[in-house]
Amino acid sequence: MPGGGRCPDCGSTELVEDSHYSQSQLVCSDCGCVVTEGVLTTTFSEEGNLREVTYSRSTGENEQVSRSQQRGLCRVRDLCRVLQLPSTFEDTAVAYYKQAYRHSGIRAARLQKKEVLVGCCVLITCRQHNWPLTMGTICTLLYADLDVFSGTYMQIVKLLGLDVPSLCLTDLVKTYCSSFKLFQASPSVPAKYVEDKEKMLSRTLQLVELADETWLVTGRHPLPVITAATFLAWQSLQPSDRLTCSLARFCKLANVDLPYPASSRLQELLAVLLRMAEQLAWLQVLKLDKRSVVKYIGDLLQHRHTLIRKAFREGTAEVEAQKELQGMGQGQGQGKEEVGNSSLDFPERKRSASPALLLPPCMLKPPKRVCPTPPVSTVTGDENISDSEIEQYLRTPQEVRDFQRAQAARQFAAMSGPNPP
Repeated sequence: MPGGGRCPDCGSTELVEDSHYSQSQLVCSDCGCVVTEGVLTTTFSEEGNLREVTYSRSTGENEQVSRSQQRGLCRVRDLCRVLQLPSTFEDTAVAYYKQAYRHSGIRAARLQKKEVLVGCCVLITCRQHNWPLTMGTICTLLYADLDVFSGTYMQIVKLLGLDVPSLCLTDLVKTYCSSFKLFQASPSVPAKYVEDKEKMLSRTLQLVELADETWLVTGRHPLPVITAATFLAWQSLQPSDRLTCSLARFCKLANVDLPYPASSRLQELLAVLLRMAEQLAWLQVLKLDKRSVVKYIGDLLQHRHTLIRKAFREGTAEVEAQKELQGMGQGQGQGKEEVGNSSLDFPERKRSASPALLLPPCMLKPPKRVCPTPPVSTVTGDENISDSEIEQYLRTPQEVRDFQRAQAARQFAAMSGPNPP
C-alpha cells in the first residue's frame, strides 16, 4: 500500500511497505530505494529497556573481519578461560589482538606467528595486571616454539608501544613451585618425598634471594636457578631421606622439565653455601662438602646477610694479599725462601684451598677474546717517489717552480746525449 512522503533519489511518491526478514521497510516502487529501514532488538536486556537497533547494526554486515582474525579472537578467549583469568583480562587481550591485527606485517605473517600472537596478547595483559604467568606456560599450552614466541612478543610490545613490566622473581617462584606434584601423596610420589608446600616455598624463596645477592641470577634465565633452589630446599627439609635423590629424579617426581643449565646453577649455589659455612664456628670443624652442607642450609640462611659480608671481606683481603705477594716476589733480592717464610704465606695457602671470591660469574670466568693484531706496515719512508706522485707533496709555488726546472733540466740532458770524451 502506498505510503506518505517522497523518495530521496527519484522524488516519486509511490512508496510501499515491504517485509524483509520479517522486518517492515518503506521502499520506492519506481526505483527500489529503501527509504526507511526496519528496527529490531538483539538481546533480552535491550528488549526490556526498549532499545532498538537497525538490522544492519545487529548483524554486523558492515564489519569486515577475516576468517583468520575471527579464529584468533576465539582462541584468545579460549586461552583466557583455560587460564581462568578475570573477564577484564579477556577484554584487554582481545583489544590488543585487534590492534595488532590491523598492522599489515601481522596480517601477512605466517600461520605459526598468528598462532603465537594469541599467547602474546594474553601474556602482555597478565604482565600489566601483575598476574604471575610465565612465557613457558603459554608455550606449553599453545605447543609453540619459545624462540618464535619471544621474538613475536617483543615485536608486538614495540609495535603497539606498550609499557609491560617485568615479572617479579618472587611471583615467578610461587607460580613455578605451585605446579610441582610433591605436596600430596600419590602412587608416583613416595611418602618420604612429600613435603609441605608453605615450608618448601619459604625456603626456596630464601635460596633464590641468596642466589640473587651473590650474582647467580644476573643475566641468566631464572627457571634453572629456581629449579636448583627448589631442589636444595626440598632436600634440606628432610636430608636423611632425600640426599640420595638426584636432581633429575626430583624433576621427574615433581613432573617438571629439567632445564639444561640447572645442574650448573646447583653447583654454583652449593659453592656459595660452602663459602658461607666457613664463616660459622660450629661448622668449621666438620669439613663439609657439597653433599653434607645441605644439612645445614637452615642455619646458613638464618645468618646469610652476615655470612655473605664476612665471606666477601675475606675474599677481598685474599685478593689484595695475593697482589702484594706478587709485587714482593718481583722485587730485587727476594728469593723463594724469603717469600715462603713471610707472613703472607698463610693467606696464599688459604686462598688456593677456598672457593673463588663472591663476584659475578662473568668476572670470575671472563670470556676469552682474541684481539686482532694490527697489520705490520712495510713502509719505511725511504722509498723512491715517482714523478706522477710527487705533485701530491708540493705545497708552495716555489716548490712547484723548482720541480718544473728540474724536469726541464732532465729532459734537456736526455736530448743532448752523453758528453764527448
